[in-house]
Amino acid sequence: MAHKIFLLDAYALIFRSYYAFIRNPRVNSKGLNTSAIFGFVNTLEEVLRKEEFSHIAVVFDPPGPTFRNEMYPDYKIQREATPEDIKKAVPYIKKILDAYNINVVEKEGYEADDVIGTMSKTAAKQDFEVYMMTSDKDYMQLVDDKIYMYKPRRAGQNANMVLKTLDVLKKFNIKSTDQVIDILALWGDSSDNVPGAPGVGEKTSQKLISEFGSVENLLNNTDKLKGKQKEKIEDNKDQIVLSKKLVTIDRDVPLDIDLGDLKYTKPDKDKLKSLFDELEFNALSQRLFGEPAKPTFAQQTLFGDNNEQEKQDASDASGKQNIETEKPEYILADTAYLRKELIKFLNKVDAFAFDTETTGVNPHKAKLSGMSFSAKRGKAWYVMMPEDEDDKKKVTAEFKGVLEDTDKMKIGQNIKYDILMMRQYGIDVKGRLFDTMIAHYLLHPELRHNMDYMADTLLNYQPISLESLIGKKGKNQKKITDIPVEKVKDYAAEDADITLQLKETLEPQLKKEKLDDLFYDVEMPLVYVLSDMEFVGVHLDTKQLEKLTDKLKKELNAIENDIYEMSGQEFNINSPKQLGEVLFDKLKITDKPPKTKTKQYSTSEETLQKLSDKHPVIQKILEYRSVKKLLSTYVEALPKLINEKTGRIHTSFNQTVAATGRLSSNNPNLQNIPIREERGREIRKAFCATNDDYLFLSADYSQIELRLMAHMSGDEHMKAAFKNNEDVHAATAAKIFKKDIRDVSGTERSKAKTANFGIIYGISAFGLSQRLNIPRKEAKTLIDEYFENFPVVKKYMDKSIEKARDNGYVETLMGRKRYLPDIDSRNATVRGMAERNAINAPLQGSAADIIKVAMINIYNRIIDEGLKARMNLQVHDELNFECPVDEKDKLAEIVKYEMENAVHLSVPLTVELGTGKNWLEAH
Repeated sequence: MAHKIFLLDAYALIFRSYYAFIRNPRVNSKGLNTSAIFGFVNTLEEVLRKEEFSHIAVVFDPPGPTFRNEMYPDYKIQREATPEDIKKAVPYIKKILDAYNINVVEKEGYEADDVIGTMSKTAAKQDFEVYMMTSDKDYMQLVDDKIYMYKPRRAGQNANMVLKTLDVLKKFNIKSTDQVIDILALWGDSSDNVPGAPGVGEKTSQKLISEFGSVENLLNNTDKLKGKQKEKIEDNKDQIVLSKKLVTIDRDVPLDIDLGDLKYTKPDKDKLKSLFDELEFNALSQRLFGEPAKPTFAQQTLFGDNNEQEKQDASDASGKQNIETEKPEYILADTAYLRKELIKFLNKVDAFAFDTETTGVNPHKAKLSGMSFSAKRGKAWYVMMPEDEDDKKKVTAEFKGVLEDTDKMKIGQNIKYDILMMRQYGIDVKGRLFDTMIAHYLLHPELRHNMDYMADTLLNYQPISLESLIGKKGKNQKKITDIPVEKVKDYAAEDADITLQLKETLEPQLKKEKLDDLFYDVEMPLVYVLSDMEFVGVHLDTKQLEKLTDKLKKELNAIENDIYEMSGQEFNINSPKQLGEVLFDKLKITDKPPKTKTKQYSTSEETLQKLSDKHPVIQKILEYRSVKKLLSTYVEALPKLINEKTGRIHTSFNQTVAATGRLSSNNPNLQNIPIREERGREIRKAFCATNDDYLFLSADYSQIELRLMAHMSGDEHMKAAFKNNEDVHAATAAKIFKKDIRDVSGTERSKAKTANFGIIYGISAFGLSQRLNIPRKEAKTLIDEYFENFPVVKKYMDKSIEKARDNGYVETLMGRKRYLPDIDSRNATVRGMAERNAINAPLQGSAADIIKVAMINIYNRIIDEGLKARMNLQVHDELNFECPVDEKDKLAEIVKYEMENAVHLSVPLTVELGTGKNWLEAH
C-alpha cells in the first residue's frame, strides 16, 4: 500500500457532531452532554473501518489568538463563544485519541488549516497521498495532484466525498486551485468576519476571478469594471487585499513533526474500553469489543451500521410538526376593511403576540415591510405595508390604539427590536410585556434563545426558515419585499403564532421555577428602559477622535522605533515567531525561554507580563500592542458606526448574553472601552453632550460587590467598615496585618484591595501571587490571614459551593439562577471554575439585578417628573445620562436616591456622581 495520510480538522468534526444532535442531545446519567464526543468517535471509526491508510493525525486549533488576529483584530470577533458542552468534550476527545494511539497536533498562533496546509505540503513532497478530512471550503485552495479534500458524508448520503483538483476547478470555474484564495478574498466570510468586497457574493467572485485571474490583476484593471461594482472594488482595495491575506492558508508553519511518528498503530483497547464505559458508550463498546451492551441513558447515534442516522432523520422528519402538518389559519390583512376587523379582534383580547417584518436588522436604519399579530393558537394575521413611507405611517397609525393600550400585554420574541421599529413610525408601544427570548434565558441561560431553536425543542415544531424565502447570503439573495405576499404572510404570521405558543409554554415554567417576579418586575420593565436608551443614543465628538488617531499613530511609530533600537534590528513585531526569535535567541532575555506545547517560543501577553522586568523592550512591546488595539478597535472604528440620520451612536444592549445577568452591548460594544490607562480614558472624552446647553452625568456604585459580600455573608467586620464609611481596603489591611488602620501602608492597602476583590472571584494562592507579583507562599499566607480575620466570609463561600452541589445552581438576591453542572466534575480545573462561579455568581448577579431595578426606577421618575434628561449608557455598575444644564441638580438627586435605594441591604449602597462636558470629565 502506498503511503497515505489522513489529517483530520478536529473542531470542524467536533462542531459538526455536536450540532447533529442539537435537537436530541446525547446525555449520560451524570448529566454530561456526550453528543460531540460520540459523533466524533463514530466519524473516526468510519475512517478507520473503511479507509486504507498508513499515517494519521488530528489537528486542533490552539486556544488564544492567532497571527490573523494580530493582522486584523476583528477576525472572528463576532463568533459566539464555544458552547460549554464542546469545551467539556475536547479533553475527552483528546484522551480517546491517545487511547487510539493517534497523534494530536496543535500550534500556538496558527489555526488548524495552517497546520494541515503545512503538513500536507510536507507529506506530498515525501510522496504521500494526503486526505484532509474537513467540510471547510477554505481547504479547497490546498488541493493538488497528491492532496485531496475528504468531506464526511451527510445524513442520507452513502459515502464520503473526495474532492480532487478537477472537482475544485469545475466547482469554481477556475484554472488553478490557488485561485480559490482569490475567490474567497472577494466573497468574504461572515462566520470568520472576513470583510471581502461589499456586494460581491459567491457567483460574482467566481466570475471576476475567472475573468481577471487574481485579486491583484482585478485591482490593477478596475477601469474594465462598470457602475457600482467598479466603485465598490476601488473603494475597498485595502479591505480586499487584507481579506486575501486572511483567507490564505499558511503552508510554512514552523512545525517540529516527523511524519514517521504519525504512523498508525493499533489502539489501546483497555484505555478505550475504560473511556467508553465512563462515557456510557455501551452500544459502541459492544460493537468494537464484542461485549454485551448495558442499558444506555441516551440511544441516538450519528453514524453506524444499518444506516441508523438515516432512520433517525426519517423519524425526525415524520415526527416534526410544521405549517403543512398543522394547517393553521393565517390571514392576509391587505385591505382597510380587514385591518379594521383585526383591530376589533385585538381590542377584545387582553394579550396578543406581535412581530415586525423589516428590510434589515438595524432598527435605526431598517424600514417596516409588515406586521403580524396572533392572540389565538393556530391563528394569525399579517398586515402588509405599502411601499411609500408616508402610506406606511398611515397604516401603522391605525394600530396605534391597540399597541399603546396599557391594559393589553404585548408578547414578542426580542420585542425590544419591534418596540424600536414602531417608534420610527410614531408609535410608543405600552403595556405589560412578555418576551419569549428573555423568558427562555432566565430558565436556561446556557442554551440558545432564538425562536427556531425554542420551537424545535419546546413545541416540536419546525418553522419556515427565512433562507427558504430569500435564499442564501450573496448577490442573488432576495429582499423580503421581492417575495410573493402569500409566502411572506405564512412566514410572518407563523412567527407571531409560534411566539404566542412559546409564551403559553414558558409562562408556567417561570412560575414553577419562581422566576416570574424577576421576569415581570425587572426584566420586562427593563426592555422599555433599554429601548429608550438605544433610541436616544450618544453623541460622539469625531474631531476629538481624529486628533487622538493622529496622536496614537505617532506614538505607535515612536514605540516601534524604540523597539527596533532596543532589539538592534527591524522585524515584524506582530509575528510571534519573529518576536520570539528576537527576544529569546538574539537578546536572550531569559535562560529558560517559555515555550508552547508545540515547543515554539511563547510571546503571549501573559508570558510577556511575567518577563517584563527582564528587559525594557518587553514593556515597549506590551505598550505597542495596547496602542494598536486602541486604534483599531475603538478610535478608528467608532466614527464609522455613527448613524447618518441621527448623527449619534446607537449601541444595542443585550439581556440574554451574560449568564450572570449582566447587560452586554454590541454594535458597538461600549462596555469594553478601557478606563484604567490614560490613552483609553481619552476615548471617553469623545462621548459628549450634544451642545453647551447639555452635560454628561455619570453615576457609579461604590464597591457594590464587596458590599454585597458583607450583606450576604453577614460578616460583622466587613459590615462595620461600610457602615462607618471607612476605607474598606485599609480596614481589611488593618485586620490582616494586625495594625491600627492609621498605620497601614500604601503597599499593605494595595495587597488588601487585591485580596478583597480576588476573594470575590475565588482567587487561588497562585492567582494572587501572580497579581501581586509575590511568592506563592506569601500569597497563601495572605489568604489564610484574610480568612482567619473574616471567618464568616469563608463560611459563606463554602456554603455557596455546598448549595451549588445540592441544587445544581446558585441564586442572586432576586432569585436569578446560575446553573453549574460542572460543580462535581472529576476534572479539578473544571470543578474549580464551577466553584469560583458558585461564589461569584450570586454577588455579580445580584449587582446586575440591583442596577437594573435602579435603571427602571430612574427611567420612571424622569418621565413622571417631565425631565428632558435621558439615560444613554450603562457600563456594569455605572449609569450615564445626558441632561440639560438646568436639570443637573434635580437629575443628580433622582439618580442618587434611586440607585442607593434600589434594594435595602444590611450595609449602605453608596453612589459617586460626577458631571462634565463629556464622559471622561463626568466620570
